[in-house]
Amino acid sequence: MESADNKHGRRSRATREALIAAARGLFGERGYAGVGTEEIVRVAGVTRGALYHQFRDKADLFDATVQVVEAELTGRIASRTMEAAADPVEALKAGARAFLDAFAEPDVERMLLLDAPGVLGWPRWREIGQQHGLGLIAATLEAAMASGVLERRPVTPLAHVLLGALDEAALTVAHSDDPPATRAEMADALEHLLNGLLTRAER
Repeated sequence: MESADNKHGRRSRATREALIAAARGLFGERGYAGVGTEEIVRVAGVTRGALYHQFRDKADLFDATVQVVEAELTGRIASRTMEAAADPVEALKAGARAFLDAFAEPDVERMLLLDAPGVLGWPRWREIGQQHGLGLIAATLEAAMASGVLERRPVTPLAHVLLGALDEAALTVAHSDDPPATRAEMADALEHLLNGLLTRAER
């Protein structure tokens, strides 16, 4: 028989998941400023008290929602990267393309690029991105170095540089007057950057 503590914990998790799911749909559709907590709790089917039991405020809920979206995004990019795992450099390029493709989705772009830096602050936005994406980039770089395709060098600094380049490319696309054209330009620039990492023997 399930204990009272287990039941409470299960209900609490279900409430949290419902709030994040509701917030994700609403924030993705209309943006952070266009959504109130009253609407979120109504869509989630919970009370305002339940919201404030789980989260300090709307910004805290947004933080949790951004983390979920980032985790899902990283999973999708990892899947694309693994499809090209036999060629470490192609895996890096596939990951970069998947990153830009994901941010072409209006809800992802709105939450992660347009709203998150301002709502959460630049340091927190970067922290979340690093928590979810840095490890994937580092692992792919390590595989490329182990295969001899990339010159052996400290992985973590290079992973930070590449993550920064990906973020800047996505931000440039998000603020462009012609996103499709800019996305193609950024994809080409990122591929050129990755080609530049090839060892002299491979060029």
